[in-house]
Amino acid sequence: MGLYDRYLALRHRLHDADPPAHVAVVITERDLLEQGAYETLSEFLGWAFEYGAERVTISVSVLDEAVVPTLERELRTVDGPRPVAVRGPGDTERADAPIRINIGLGGKREFAAAVQGIAESVDAGDLDPESVDAEQIEDRLVFDDEPDLLIKTGAERLSDFLIWQSVYSELYFTDVNWRDFRRRDYLRAVLDYQNRQRRFGR
Repeated sequence: MGLYDRYLALRHRLHDADPPAHVAVVITERDLLEQGAYETLSEFLGWAFEYGAERVTISVSVLDEAVVPTLERELRTVDGPRPVAVRGPGDTERADAPIRINIGLGGKREFAAAVQGIAESVDAGDLDPESVDAEQIEDRLVFDDEPDLLIKTGAERLSDFLIWQSVYSELYFTDVNWRDFRRRDYLRAVLDYQNRQRRFGR
């Protein structure tokens, strides 16, 4: 670890505010084609747990679903410090692991599937329409937890990811591309989070 990284790590340890317990990062399929992308991902997972995270969600936005099987195969072999759950298009089983990876499932698709499930339950007479609330939707999401900190690399724009879950997340944008993302970039994001006053929509 370089001198500047040590300085940032010290600032983090001395900070009064808690670090984010659940960290999410959004990357693209193109990011994963870059040399060293999976090594960066493995290191990112290590940094997150080293600096206080209890859960990490990786959201991979995908334009071409034909690449999903290849990405899924590669991502299942990522060297992470905790168990990994990988989900993609068509998956409905909840991702319940310290490290969850979403490959092209998409927030719109996940939300639509949850609404469809509710509609089917109402149509079957198993659910009263008046009892439909946010909890009913959350119970049907593949990725149910809300990230405290959501990091987007490479550009200041949102992708089709965690639409429902990230409504109260603290968003951190960096123009550093994924291939160049380093420990210091992660520590900057954590320190920025610790310096914020979370309002949860208030």
